[in-house]
Amino acid sequence: MQPKQSALLSLHSAVLLFGGTALFSKLISLSALDITVYRAAIAFIVLLILLKLQRQPIKLHNQRDYLVAIMLGAIVGLHWVTYFAGMQMAGVAIGIIAFFTYPVITVFLEPLFNRKQIQLKDIISASTVLLGIYLLVPEANLGNQVTLGIITGIFSGALFALRNLLQKQFFSHYSGPHTMLYQTLVACLLLIAFVDVPPQHVSPQNISLILLAGVVFTAIPHALFASSLRHLSATTAGLISCLQPLYGTLLAYILLHETLTLTTLFGGLLVVSAACFETWSITRKKA
Repeated sequence: MQPKQSALLSLHSAVLLFGGTALFSKLISLSALDITVYRAAIAFIVLLILLKLQRQPIKLHNQRDYLVAIMLGAIVGLHWVTYFAGMQMAGVAIGIIAFFTYPVITVFLEPLFNRKQIQLKDIISASTVLLGIYLLVPEANLGNQVTLGIITGIFSGALFALRNLLQKQFFSHYSGPHTMLYQTLVACLLLIAFVDVPPQHVSPQNISLILLAGVVFTAIPHALFASSLRHLSATTAGLISCLQPLYGTLLAYILLHETLTLTTLFGGLLVVSAACFETWSITRKKA
């Protein structure tokens, strides 16, 4: 297999696994915070072993980078908690669509980091997302679990967008696995004091699912994604990443028997289309 074909396979595998991560919000019978802590701990151990096997450096370059790692880890921890919580409330398919507002949110956060101006196309994308979210929301009432889940999912997307921009600004000189090593460690350490179910009381079934989530659906896809970028452009990687909601929705339909109404499907299509457009618009300039 040629390097580019192999890289494409790695990228699609990574995106499929990222999409499958959402399933654990329903499969694991623990709170979103508990899932986050245990998933982060397992992912940290696997990433540490991976970097050791590859004889990659573990230490960061300077003290400033450790402070940045703490900041990024705190954001990632909160992002993961709200990510799982949103899907527990709204369902996997709707939750992952709400989260995928992050490419458009990124565009509106970018001026805080550089001098990029908001353009008309970005306002159109934002309007498209708002219309899509409007179609997803069952009623304008925070007492409705689906509505609250959508808001939580959007907040998770905003945290993810912020993490990405901060990482690009202050931490881009480290590899993906190296970056995630510290972020998973910090997320785990910051949240572990709030765990409801201690490790010794986690059921064997939940332990198996947590191991699966941490190893196969967190550590491995991050390694595959980082590896694929050696042979693929940022545009290709960004656009294929937009398949994550599709993969997540299909897996939720197959494994969890989740179904969507036509209105929800149309709203999701608007959100994901805007996400794809903004991702293409951003990454084509870097390719």
